[in-house]
Amino acid sequence: MITRPAGTGSSLARKVRTLGGLPLLLPGLSLRAAPATDALRSQWDAAQHDDVLIFTSPAAVRYALRLALCRTTAVVVAVGQGTARALQRHGIEALLPEVQQNSEGVLQLPLMQALRGRSVALITAPSGRGLLQAEIATRGAALREVHVYGRAAPRLNRRHAEALLQLPAGACVLLSSGEAIQHLQAQLPAQAWQRLCSACAVVSSERIGEQARAAGFKRLHQATSATQADLLAAAVEICSQVRHEAGDAGC
Repeated sequence: MITRPAGTGSSLARKVRTLGGLPLLLPGLSLRAAPATDALRSQWDAAQHDDVLIFTSPAAVRYALRLALCRTTAVVVAVGQGTARALQRHGIEALLPEVQQNSEGVLQLPLMQALRGRSVALITAPSGRGLLQAEIATRGAALREVHVYGRAAPRLNRRHAEALLQLPAGACVLLSSGEAIQHLQAQLPAQAWQRLCSACAVVSSERIGEQARAAGFKRLHQATSATQADLLAAAVEICSQVRHEAGDAGC
């Protein structure tokens, strides 16, 4: 099960098929562009004159550049590889964390250790964890937030619930967003949610693992990061273990 936002899981689904798996798109979020008002365009233009420009997701790149091209002289930072690739497609090179590709990883970059007196723009959506905002302010920078898109609940239907009720025992669900977990729990019928919780949850971090466990998942496996490659590598490892155990049992 792929819980990436609606409309963004196709690439991951193709990779699952290539590996011999059967993908089920189960979006945990819906992404929507913020209204392209004059005020938002002005904020985006002003952000490009700040010292540091941080994009928190590929969606942040996509929706910001719909407003206008990026013509910044700032140091551009991407939270992860997917965001860096989205920027690169527009000819923008970005710094990104080498190990922890999340907010914690961004805050560990050498650039982020000396922010006092500098201006930092965060291109993102409202809500979220707030860790970057709090730490950037604590480190003495002038922070600008530009909300170029928003996150909302996905539109799930009866087919999603019916597919979950047919899940095999060895199914995996890929989880990289605590907000997606909350939406799925709220929207799915109880029986479908219980069936989903019986799957092995491949989580992108310890934090997401804690949220998944609190929501009712019992079997968890932590991937190295939230990248597609690392999530799939963890899923492959789980499936290999299941096949090995089945072979030992004579199945």
